[in-house]
Amino acid sequence: MIRVAINGYGNLGRGAEQAIAKNEDMELVVVFTRRDPATVTTQGAPVAHVDDMPAWADKVDVCLNCGGSATDLIEQTPAAAALFNTVDSFDTHARIPEHFAAVDAAAKASGHVALISTGWDPGLFSMLRVLGEAVLPDGATTTFWGPGVSQGHSDALRRIDGVVDAKQYTRPVEATVAAVKAGDDVELTTRSMHTRECYVVAEEGADLARIEREIKEMPNYFADYDTTVNFITAEELAAEHAGIPHGGTVVRRGHTSDGVAETVNFELQLDSNPEFTGSVVAAMGRAAVRLAARGESGARTVFDVTLADLSAKTSQDLRAHYL
Repeated sequence: MIRVAINGYGNLGRGAEQAIAKNEDMELVVVFTRRDPATVTTQGAPVAHVDDMPAWADKVDVCLNCGGSATDLIEQTPAAAALFNTVDSFDTHARIPEHFAAVDAAAKASGHVALISTGWDPGLFSMLRVLGEAVLPDGATTTFWGPGVSQGHSDALRRIDGVVDAKQYTRPVEATVAAVKAGDDVELTTRSMHTRECYVVAEEGADLARIEREIKEMPNYFADYDTTVNFITAEELAAEHAGIPHGGTVVRRGHTSDGVAETVNFELQLDSNPEFTGSVVAAMGRAAVRLAARGESGARTVFDVTLADLSAKTSQDLRAHYL
């Protein structure tokens, strides 16, 4: 059995807990939290404070870091990598090289493997972008996200002073999606491909103009998009925005010879973004353990993981039933 820890018990942590329960080769042995452990109720696993993580160093095979990318994982993952093999879902694309370098140093110093930026994008979509380009080198890859709730962007909204709660929806521009799939010549820019729609519950008396300005000017999250900010009540947010759906599409369109076009689509439609992301993170946890068993150490990404590493099946089963 792979002994798994979850670091952070929010939406993603609970999604990972659900995923671990569905994997027969995995056991959730502990949940780490910054809160008072007595206030956290899991589906059965013990709860420990993050300050007590060193006491679990020899009892955990892999730690799934389930904090937010805006502020948590930058500190969480290097700290966890000093003690365990780790996996995270860091999704601030522009800061991935910086995050990789910090995690790599911590993991190499401790002799652990740390898989960063897993999930579905970055993660599965990243793998499909590389696969599409490898197979169709003469072409272009386009990624669309949504419609759905972005956990990372929603978390970034909630970190703004004066915001009580918030949800952010990413919506692809439908005309642009149709043009790409048809192979039409269309200019693709950040603004022409997606919009961002924010639903924000603000503290009573908060400066709404300031909050809206901070949202629309936030680099890496909203500054480059047409962003709409809607201020609503907590009751409206609970009644109308309770779910966490998401999805997206990777389109690789290329030519294998003059006048012969080929298109590869990879699409996700998710009822629960955190439960699906948790499922990917759990599978990547298995891969991290296998990489470590081969004597590897340091930071890794999905590009360093094989399908056999991800699968609970043996190599013999894969060859017999999946090849």
